Amino acid sequence: MMVHRKKKPALVIVAVLTLLCIAPTLAVNAKQERKLRFRQNGEFKILQVADMHFANGKTTPCLDVLPSQVAGCSDLNTTAFINRMISAEKPDLIVFTDAAKSLNAAFAPAIASNIPWVAVLGNHDQESTLSREGVMKHIVTLKNTLSQVNPSDAHIIDGFGNYNLEIGGVKGSGFENKSVLNLYFLDSGDYSTVPSVPGYGWIKPSQQFWFEQTSARLQRAYMSKPAAQKAPAPGLVYFHIPLPEFAYFDQSNFTGVRQEGISSASVNSGFFTTMVAAGDVKAVFTGHDHVNDFCGRLTGIQLCYGGGFGYHAYGKAGWERRARVVVASLEKTEKRGWGDVKSIKTWKRLDDEHLTGVDGQVLWSKTSSGMRRRKHTNGA
Repeated sequence: MMVHRKKKPALVIVAVLTLLCIAPTLAVNAKQERKLRFRQNGEFKILQVADMHFANGKTTPCLDVLPSQVAGCSDLNTTAFINRMISAEKPDLIVFTDAAKSLNAAFAPAIASNIPWVAVLGNHDQESTLSREGVMKHIVTLKNTLSQVNPSDAHIIDGFGNYNLEIGGVKGSGFENKSVLNLYFLDSGDYSTVPSVPGYGWIKPSQQFWFEQTSARLQRAYMSKPAAQKAPAPGLVYFHIPLPEFAYFDQSNFTGVRQEGISSASVNSGFFTTMVAAGDVKAVFTGHDHVNDFCGRLTGIQLCYGGGFGYHAYGKAGWERRARVVVASLEKTEKRGWGDVKSIKTWKRLDDEHLTGVDGQVLWSKTSSGMRRRKHTNGA
């Protein structure tokens, strides 16, 4: 059954404006000191939270839940779900692929956990007392975030919240000073600013140029001495609005479900082709379409939805809210050390009694890219 709903606002800011007086540059410099790297067990785990739509807390009712769930259901259910996911998965990084009405309250579980977190903007962020730039300038002041307003070396770039993170190898290994996993974050915009083009925005040429330059720089560093590698480190890309290429799949060639249309831009900006040409991207993660949660492989890149997370976002009664987990695992070396990335796996957890794990699959591996396995147990 197809579900067609008007998108609820992803972000209407209620913020303490005095926080915006804090210089973003100082915040970025402090964040750069917190180096992300793989654990001693050779893993790096990412929790994606898509479409929170957090509003006013206890007074905000849930949407599209079963009649038995209506009483007492509010934004606090979203908060409880984030806390459960953090406790169960213990991620190394939390990625919010949109924000919320009340930023501080929405991000509070991530802040309290002391786990690094980042955010990209949704498609309604300008419909507030703050501009999209103002939203990102507020986000970067919050505790434990590694978000950036924009890259310091990009003098002209569209949008706000375009940046990348480098994940280092295990401390003490030969890859300690190498970025063995690269994460890219982009602002997919809100709505078209071209009068003749209706619908949602898209990733602009200036952003694609920054991505190309950043990817090329990271690849040169990874494939240069010391410990020069023969192939690029894998890259993962996060943004909010799905690409038109998400519509290329049907029930036979993806893992998960598609229960509504693909709400991408009405024009194709070519970013998918740009990522294919770059050669390092293995998977893309988006939100926006709340009752889609599939991953499908196209031209060597996995295109994945996070699945609707928030209880004040539209959904489907009886279809549990969910979150996506991604784990990159390193290869064991002959000397019992850790090498480069061997595989990237994913699964989702449902907000039910047991946080049931579903749709486990291998997104990428050095030996056989795109392998799948339907059964999933205990996040393995």
